[in-house]
Formats: sequence, C-alpha cells, structure tokens
Amino acid sequence: MRIEARLFNRSRLLLLTLLVAGAFVAPEVTAQSTPTLPEQFFGFELGADRKLARWDRIVEYFELLESQSDRIRVIDMGPTTEGNPFLLVIISSPANLANTDRLREISRKLADPRGIGEAEIERLIHEGKAVVAQSLGLHSTEVAGAQAAPAIAYELLARDDEETWRILDNTVLLLFPALNPDGQIMVTDWYRENLGTEYEGTGLPWLYHKYVGHDNNRDGDYLSMIESVYTAEVLYRDWKPQAYIDHHQMGGYGARMYVPPYSEPIRPYADPLMWRELAWYGAHIAYKLEENGIAGVLNAGQYPGWGHFGWHWITPMHNIAGMLTESASASLATPLYLHPDQLRGGARGLPRYEAQSNMPNPWKGGWWRVSDIVRQQKIAAWALLDIAARNKETVLRNAYLKAMRQTRRGAEGDVKAYVVPAAQHDPLTAVKMINTLLLSDIEIQRARRAFRVGDREYGEGTFVVSLAQPKMGLVRNLLGRTLYPDNEWTRARDGSPLRPYDTATHTMAELMGVRVDPIATVAEGEFTTLRGAVPLVGGVFSSAPALVLDGRLNNSFRAANLLLDRGVSVRRADVAAAGLRPGDFIVDAGDRSAVEAVAAETGVRVGGLEGLPSSGVHALRRLRVGMYQRYRGGNMDEGWTRFLLEQFGFPYTSVMDEEIKAGDLNERYDVIVLPHDSTATLMGEASSRFGGTPPPVPPKYQSGLGDDGVEALVQFVDNGGTLVTLGRASELAIDKFKLRVRNVVAGLDSTDFFCPGSTLRVTFDRRNPLAYGMPEEGLALFWDSPAFEILPSSHNDRYQRIVLYADRDILQSGWLIGEEHLANKAAVVAAKYGEGSIVLIGIRAQHRAQTHGTFKLLFNTLLQ
Repeated sequence: MRIEARLFNRSRLLLLTLLVAGAFVAPEVTAQSTPTLPEQFFGFELGADRKLARWDRIVEYFELLESQSDRIRVIDMGPTTEGNPFLLVIISSPANLANTDRLREISRKLADPRGIGEAEIERLIHEGKAVVAQSLGLHSTEVAGAQAAPAIAYELLARDDEETWRILDNTVLLLFPALNPDGQIMVTDWYRENLGTEYEGTGLPWLYHKYVGHDNNRDGDYLSMIESVYTAEVLYRDWKPQAYIDHHQMGGYGARMYVPPYSEPIRPYADPLMWRELAWYGAHIAYKLEENGIAGVLNAGQYPGWGHFGWHWITPMHNIAGMLTESASASLATPLYLHPDQLRGGARGLPRYEAQSNMPNPWKGGWWRVSDIVRQQKIAAWALLDIAARNKETVLRNAYLKAMRQTRRGAEGDVKAYVVPAAQHDPLTAVKMINTLLLSDIEIQRARRAFRVGDREYGEGTFVVSLAQPKMGLVRNLLGRTLYPDNEWTRARDGSPLRPYDTATHTMAELMGVRVDPIATVAEGEFTTLRGAVPLVGGVFSSAPALVLDGRLNNSFRAANLLLDRGVSVRRADVAAAGLRPGDFIVDAGDRSAVEAVAAETGVRVGGLEGLPSSGVHALRRLRVGMYQRYRGGNMDEGWTRFLLEQFGFPYTSVMDEEIKAGDLNERYDVIVLPHDSTATLMGEASSRFGGTPPPVPPKYQSGLGDDGVEALVQFVDNGGTLVTLGRASELAIDKFKLRVRNVVAGLDSTDFFCPGSTLRVTFDRRNPLAYGMPEEGLALFWDSPAFEILPSSHNDRYQRIVLYADRDILQSGWLIGEEHLANKAAVVAAKYGEGSIVLIGIRAQHRAQTHGTFKLLFNTLLQ
C-alpha cells in the first residue's frame, strides 16, 4: 500500500485515536495478581549472555501481563512495514487507566492552552498527571532495548512499595517496547543462526528494516514509514507527553552511558526552558545511575543539541522534553572484553577518557554484557519516571509555560508567518508538504479568497502558517532558512570544522522544492483553519482529442507509470508548443476512462490539446531498471531509493554482486543504478569501523563488485546501457570508466571546503531530457557529494552539464565553507560512453525520499 493511503485514511486514524485514547475497554482483570517473572516466561533472564527474546514472544509476554495486572494496557496500533504488531504499552495506576480520556485531554490542553484562563490552567495542573513516553529498540542491532522493555514493565506491575505507587499515581507511562519490530526479529534470528560459530556477534549483512535501516531515526519530520506514523500519532497529536526519552546504544569503546543534557551547539527556536528541563531531568538520571554504582556515565557530552530530526531531537521543537540515552554496546548479545587502554575519549565534551565533571567515575574496563546495558537502561527509565512523579505539577506547569511563551515569541518575532502560495512549480508537492506538517499537529490556515501582504498578492487556496502557535520552533526549523553556527563550539582547536551529527539543515520546504514566503506582518483576509488532510483532487478537465499531464508534477510520473501498467500508450513532449512544455506527458483521449481513474488516484489535473503534435514528441518507454544492492550491513540510500521508486510506480529489480559479475546485463536491464556509496565499499575492500581486522563474514554475504563487476558494468554501458550513479558512487564511475571528469572538492582540507548536508542554489538545463519538468533555478542537497568539472579533451561533445551551482551566494541553508570551489561547477553530468551513457548525479537528488524538489532528476533517467 502506498504511504499516502496509509497516512490519510481518516477512518483508520480515528480508530487508532480511539484505541490510544482508551475508548476501547481493555481485557477485564478481576484483581491484581502476581505478574509472571520475565525469566519464567522466556526461560532466561533478560540480558543474559547469548540470549535474545524474539519480538513475537515479547508481544505474548505483554499480553500476558495485561491479563494479570490492572496497571497496564497493551495496544496493537497496527501492522508494521512487514506485518508485525506495533505495540504501545500504557502503564499507570488502575484509577488513572480508567480515566485516560480525561488525562489525555488535560495533557493536550496544557500543550496548547490558547483561550484557557489561568484559573482553569491551575485546575488542570492539579488534576492532571505527568505523561512520560519512553521508547526502545529503534535501532535493532542495539539489542538491549527490546530486552529491557519487558523488565521495566514487570517492575512497575510487580512492585508494591511507596516509590512505585508514587510513580503509578502521578505519571502515565507511554512505553514503546520496540520502535522497529521487524528489525528486532531479523537481528534475533541472525544472532541465533550464527551462535557458536566464528560469526557470532557480527552485524546483520542487510538493512534491519525493509527500506531504511538505521535511518528510521531520521523520519520524525516526514513520517514516511508506517512505524513513524504510529509514533507521531501518540507523541505529536494524541497524548502530547511532557517528557520523552529514547534509549539507544553506541560504540563500545568509550563511556558506558550517555545521559542528558546534550552538548553544544543547540538548535535554535526551542523554548529556553526546554534546555533547562533537559539538564534537570538528566542530572537526576545521572545521579540515580551513580547512586546504583554505575560507572562511566557521561552527560552534557558527545551528542549535540543540534542533531537530526529523529524522535529525541525533534520532540523539543514540539515542546516535549525529548531526551536520549546511549549505552556502550557489546557484540550483539555476546559479551565484549575491553582493556583499559582501549577506552578512549575524543567526543564532544569528553576530550580524554579520564575523570571530569560530566563523567566523574570512568569505567575501568573488563567484560561488558547486555545485562549491564539492560540494568542501566532500567535505572534511567525509572529515574525519569521518579523525577516526573515527585514534581508532577512542575512538569505540567512547564508544558503550559513553554506553549504560551513560544506562542508569544511567534507573535512578537521578526517573522510572523510563512505563506505557502497556491501558485507553485509543483502544487501537488506543496499540498503533500502541508499534509505532512498537519501530521505534526502544526496549525495551518487556508485562504478562502485572494489576499495581499505588502506588494504581493496571494491567490485563493494559499496556505498560511502563523508563528503565533505553540510549535513555533518546529515551524521555523521546517519552513525558514536555517544557518548552522560557525563558532568555537563547531570548530576544533586547529580551526577545522566539526561535522554536524546529521545534515546541517532540515528545512522541509527547501528540500521539497516548495516556495515559502516569510512575512513580517499578520496576514489579513478570510481564512479557514485546516482540520484534516487536504485532498489531492485530480481529474480530466478537457474534452479535447489529446490529454496532457503536466511534466512539472512529480505525481505525473506516477500517473504515467500507472497508465503504462494499464497498457495505455503515453507520449512525451520534447519541445515547447501551444499548451505543451518539454517533459509533459500526452495521452490520446480514447483512453479517457483510464486517465480519469489515474488522475483521481494521483491528484493530477489533466488538461487537453486540440490534436496530437506531429513532431517534437516521442513514445514513452519505461526502462528496465536494476537497483544495485549490497550486503555489508546494507545501504540506506539504496533502501530509501527502492521505497521512493515504489511510491511512484517505477518497477525495478534488485541486483546483487554475483549477477553483475556474471555479465550479459543488457539482456535484462536498460538502466543500472548505483546508490550513494564510497568506491572502496562498492568494490568490496576490507574495512573496519575501529581499524584493524574487520569481523568475519559468512562467504555468501561477502560483498563488492570487484574488478569482474566493474568490467561487466563497462560492457553493459558500452553495449548501450545507462549507468546512473548517485552521490559518491559517481566517483567509482569517474575512476573505473576513466571519464574526463574531475571531482573538484576531492582531497580538499575541511578548512578550505566543507559542506555538511546543506541546500545550495543551482540552475537546471531544462532543454536536456534529464532535466525535463525542473524549474530554471532551484535548490539541491549537497551532502558528502562530488562536484564536477569536465576536463579538456577531444571528446568534450560527449559530456553535458545538466545542473550547475550558482556563481556566488550559493548557500541557502546549512553550512558552506569555500563556496568558490563550487561556483559554476556541475552538480549533474551526463557522459556518452560507447553505445550507452553514464549519468553522474552528485547531489543527493532522492535523499531519504525527502528531496522532492529534485526527484525528477532521477525519474527522468528511468523513462525514455
């Protein structure tokens, strides 16, 4: 099922809301009985050496606990990507569980208290409970989290002391036992399969999610995966907890555990009280860990306050105290021995592995086990609940204060609102962006009539996102220009820049290619506040003999694929003519019924022509696409690209090393796509994260093209095939095909050139079929990207520059040092090679299925 259908099936979301809200009655429990011990159910203690409980059994255990205790409610929110149950577990006192509708209502009102008087606010604070969300098991090779979750729940259900009842009476715990159940099953099965062999404890050879692997923690803004949709439903819209913590694992050779707060720099526009809260919560967690004898606890280090927009880093922009713990890893469930001299610092806030104020008690080395991780995750989880329970009214009042202060800041700031004009290069993508923002519970209005702001007029249907709302900080980060700080916090002592934790900007509008105008005054006009997703209303609006689909719309590519699936002949325009632009799709009106059905499904508004052009068009052919897929832990860029192609109806076949090495690729493929990857990884050269000998890999999972694979690709292109290289994979093509192209930023010192995940200004050669449908100017994501210069030769005519960087003022959002190295250089190059061609897409044109503004650069390579 396409993600849009999943996101906006309102009846299903209503059902989900009722489930989470507690409108459905949990199984009746006649009395609190003694819950079954985890070790009795699973047959071993959770965290035991070389033992992992599998997700299906974890689900059964939570269901058993629900039948035994009146302190727990277990909700299956729906199927995961691969059809496994996704659980939300609510734990509180029986009285609170019987009153979840009211407690949820209070939490939501305090998160958006506009229009509520102070006396009522005080009553809500007194009546409400601190709502605390905790999640585990997002990254499935971080195996301890899913083992700790049942143990955390058991203690809350089995203990009967004063501390436990204070937590149960004053908090509501929203527990996600595993944010990636599919991966938990994959990793558990892999570990068990290799237990007792030389491969015990080695990582999974493929992605631990069907599409995104580790990047499932980069989806808190776009919500592309169904697991993210479920999580956002709880965090952003339904419960709006006051505090949230996501428990993770990190590398095994440093601190034993990181706890809040974050280190510098911090992301702008969060309420200042938020950063104080994180330090407050984190100090209590660190104290409880020290109290329990846990060594090697680090806070205010390693993880900066400006990170990606995964769950723990995006929630502060929702006014939720979003936090992270990171525990040192073992070898999956196999113990790891560490010598004292193997422990090291070098992270932010921990320059050396020695005692300092934010890690006063370094761990001294020895055996490190999953049981150690489970224990400290349990302590940290309990500590957060403890401080929230002891300070329930402070926690609730803080939620109110943050919401009101952020609303006031938005109303008084230099930017009052963002306007998303109805007139867009791709208006359907603009609507997709609006609907995505709605999933984050951002308040958006739509103009019922045209209105003016200064000398600009905006048409009916224009969207206005006011900053005078509680989620002002989120809005500014997603819609406004964002510049990463360049200061002493982001540079090393030698002046070299410190790489941000992820991209240096997460400005959704720029990545999606949507025009957004900041305005310094309040928009005046007739507006309607959106209460649900904006439908994409397509149809055929012409009785002409030829029908036209606008090639500027990403959804027109999906429509064209659906028509080809139905056997409908589609043509594509190559020259501008009356009613046509290069790249538009043309269908004979005799296929009107098929076009009407496809238009309704895709939202494309189909126009007409009085006749089929006799020239300047060609019959559209969908090419046979091979998507290169490797092992070595899988490639997230490859997985996201598969997901993207499926969303837009492009058939593809995954191609592994052995098939490529076997040759005769032209018999099966017209196009082969190499996702973003280094040449060393693509070739299969040995590597290890920490240097030295890499871990052993079963022979059938060893990966790499090698010289034979490269030769097969050369023959493929020489015989007429097209090789499309994404991001750094272009370097392999330049090197192995001996192209007369140079990566102008290769080898530059970071003090001379540095651009970590930023949107840059580019121009598109729209005369070239590879840029059909693109605007004349736009933005592209540069991240670990090559930039191209065509070297002089007698074959200059074989090369085309499709996308160029601007000649000055290149940076839009993010961080760019040394723009002169990019000025007027190529971001996308096409080269003729033998009978075929090579397309070097240096920018991240389809990155995480988020960069909608440049999708067409990839799509155009897959249609002919």
